Amino acid sequence: MRLVFLLFAASFLATAQAPGVASLLTKDIPEFQGKEVTMLTITYAPGQSSPAHRHHAHVFVYVLSGSIVMQVAGGEAKQLGPGDTFYEKPSDTHVVGKNANATEPAKFLVMMLKDKDKPVSEPATQK
Repeated sequence: MRLVFLLFAASFLATAQAPGVASLLTKDIPEFQGKEVTMLTITYAPGQSSPAHRHHAHVFVYVLSGSIVMQVAGGEAKQLGPGDTFYEKPSDTHVVGKNANATEPAKFLVMMLKDKDKPVSEPATQK
């Protein structure tokens, strides 16, 4: 789990302050050989954002608190609040991920179904 945290956090090093990432679970899925589920919580400080990145995974987001803006390349930016959800396909590039509020933090749950040999996240410039 520590490796998952480090790989995810590494994709955000280009920002002045990396978001708070807490690894909750990494679990092999025997029915889908070579796949695993990873669960994380992400906390953005007020006004914080992430650089463009890719996950190469099915990504499911559930907003716990605050307000965030999410967008994949070719899609519309969506502002999400508590209880709202967002989905990314393995082929998507996540071009906008930010806290929509300049004074309050935002926290969201992320669940990914991914290949075991792939990192949780990587900068968008890599393929």
